Amino acid sequence: MTFIAPHYQKAKKKALFPFLRKDRFLVKTPWWLKKLYSGCLWDMPVKEKKLYLSFDDGPHPTITPFVLDELKKYNAKATFFCIGDNVKKFPDTYQQYIEEGHAVGNHTQHHINGWRTKDAVYLNDIKEAADVINSSLFRPPYGRMKRAQMRKLLKGDKKMVIVMWNILAGDWVPDLPPEKCYQRIKRRISAGDIIVLHESDKAWERMSYCLPLLLKEFSEQGFKFDVIGLSKQ
Repeated sequence: MTFIAPHYQKAKKKALFPFLRKDRFLVKTPWWLKKLYSGCLWDMPVKEKKLYLSFDDGPHPTITPFVLDELKKYNAKATFFCIGDNVKKFPDTYQQYIEEGHAVGNHTQHHINGWRTKDAVYLNDIKEAADVINSSLFRPPYGRMKRAQMRKLLKGDKKMVIVMWNILAGDWVPDLPPEKCYQRIKRRISAGDIIVLHESDKAWERMSYCLPLLLKEFSEQGFKFDVIGLSKQ
């Protein structure tokens, strides 16, 4: 007989993804959530001391240059999940990702919530973003998408790799002190983790505090920062 933990049953019933409210989230993704959505990529299977920084919601005309400059100091690479509308607004900033050796991914055209969107509308929004973001990597905004949407992306003509995460910083939460934001992720990070930060105005205070510390402290521990593979670019 297979034992299924009560919280796993509850999650399955509610189609739970990593957080239910904007201010409540799981910093480290639990095993049962990875099992529930096993078709997604949650972390990288590595033996080396590697970490995988990822940034959502860019490009941003002032925040992106800051992020790229910080990464450059440590010869670190990252993966940027971009909103198609922002790529159209800031094409030169978007091009910097690629010119500096980073990977890009699709984060929909208009940052829409899959739970609240009809499947056809959601998939068309991803397709629209794909016109300006040449990548097989996809991350759903808010981490929320229906199972039917996920299946169509995984098995469609243009199969996509749905990239989730193993460490969620929560940098978008306005009342989370930057120091606490960093300490919460610092003590949970391990090799192979995919870490999420955001290129947005509301995340700026926490992201701009966490990123330099994360790069410095984990580089000193011998970690390398690499891109998530499979992006066409």
